[in-house]
Amino acid sequence: MTILKKNIKFFITFFILCGLSFHSNFVYAASSVSNGKDEASLYKSGKKLVLRAKKLEKKDKIEKAKKLYLKAYDKFEKAYAKDKKNADILNYLGYTLRKTGNFEKAEIYYLKGLELDSGHLGINEYLGELYVQTGRIELAKERLQVLVGCKCEEYEELKELIEEKKDLY
Repeated sequence: MTILKKNIKFFITFFILCGLSFHSNFVYAASSVSNGKDEASLYKSGKKLVLRAKKLEKKDKIEKAKKLYLKAYDKFEKAYAKDKKNADILNYLGYTLRKTGNFEKAEIYYLKGLELDSGHLGINEYLGELYVQTGRIELAKERLQVLVGCKCEEYEELKELIEEKKDLY
């Protein structure tokens, strides 16, 4: 009878441990999925704020737009903390900072983004725009050269901006 009791104790212990293991794996898997969703939702809500800020800019509500850009920056910063290998997040970090006048820090994010994806259309365009804004036309032209042949609006917009401003510098 004692062998039977030992076997029963063994099986009960075994099943309890298996159940705990399953539960902890399930909880871990669920939390890692929610972290991915959290990062994606931060990114999406940041993009929505950027779109709203752009609309305000078009209506010449610059101060209100800057406030939204800063809120968007906070979202992208949190998303970046969770995903350091996402060039799109770095692009938006640079973009929101550039729109609020922090050119130095914006340039740092754009350059980090180019380290991850040297052909990123948005980063190349926006970094070129930053160079135009800061009077570095030759560097802007380098960004334009990266975009040559893409048949994209990023190339056309940067080219137009350079042509508008080249006589000023």
